Amino acid sequence: MELTYEFFQQYWWFIISLLGALLVFLLFVQGGQTLLNVVAKNDAEETLLINSLGRKWEFTFTTLVVFGGAFFASFPLFYSTSFGGAYWLWMAILFSFIIQAVSYEYRSKPGNFLGKKTYDTFLKINGLAATVLLGVAVGTFFSGSDFVVNKNNITDVGMPVISTWQNPLHGLEAILNLQNLSLGLAVFFLARIQGALYFINNIDNDNIYLRSKRQVLINAIPFVVFFLLFLAFILWGEGYELNRDTGKISLVQYKYFFNLVQMYWVGVLLLIGVVLVLYAILRTVMQNTFRSGIWFSGIGTILVVLSLFFVAGYNHTAYYPSVADMQSSLTIYNSSSSLFTLKVMSVVSILVPVVLAYIAYTWRIMDRHSITEEEMQHESEKY
Repeated sequence: MELTYEFFQQYWWFIISLLGALLVFLLFVQGGQTLLNVVAKNDAEETLLINSLGRKWEFTFTTLVVFGGAFFASFPLFYSTSFGGAYWLWMAILFSFIIQAVSYEYRSKPGNFLGKKTYDTFLKINGLAATVLLGVAVGTFFSGSDFVVNKNNITDVGMPVISTWQNPLHGLEAILNLQNLSLGLAVFFLARIQGALYFINNIDNDNIYLRSKRQVLINAIPFVVFFLLFLAFILWGEGYELNRDTGKISLVQYKYFFNLVQMYWVGVLLLIGVVLVLYAILRTVMQNTFRSGIWFSGIGTILVVLSLFFVAGYNHTAYYPSVADMQSSLTIYNSSSSLFTLKVMSVVSILVPVVLAYIAYTWRIMDRHSITEEEMQHESEKY
């Protein structure tokens, strides 16, 4: 059977969706960083938290880089439009990850003239900025952005720029959109929940356990509120639909709701994901011996984010709408690489399960035993 161009376009949107879902799950590191002051009450407890998160932060950073690289290779027009136009938003996200990397590298190094407290502040900034801004960035997949695409500009020798941004804030305007901000805050509180669930699973300390359990409940309430608000925005709002016969894009009321109905399997994934996240929260709060909530919540998060990406990109939907020029909106059909490029990359993508298996194996080795204060006292290399 000959695989069509459309198959590879949809296949690579699945890869992008999977990487995005894994990234949101791994943001538990950022969420945990925002809990340092409320879960740790002394230096010994803070050392436990920092070193628990420090063993995982590179997974998040690496996934972010791979996510951006995969977008660049498979849907280059989105990459040039969003990363090249909304650069202040993406630069803010990147900068927050840079200060995170510097903090883990130098926090406990001899001769650290900035002091641990400064680097701890950097970690908290990363925890807030990375989660909220990444949520806002993904929110623009539904709300749209201010750009115009003119492929004829490629012949302009003086300025061969296909995409031009129409807003002087260059991406920061997305933060002012309530729909985007509701998703950003939902991601922030979800990351805090999963950070607390990770502490419960990974650290052997009764005080940290009790405080983390309390944080699961405290952050669950605003998470549910902001997530439901975002769902209400997209399911009751308008969406951009591509007519494959004419190539024209038009506004359709309840587009994303119809996507869930017409792609019922996506709706099932979304429902299962939500149930798993709520199950992890409720069972952790109600059962004292339950410490595996991070895995139920993690799987649920991946399924929910996968569903949102599918709703945004499949079923002839413009995954990056243009509010400045509707016909400039990007779909997986008009923004992808060539058939040859997608085919070649699909061969390389076979290595993805190998990489995931390696991460799982490494994770298991690092978390074979829960971290204890005694271990930190004898550990020579600490964050």
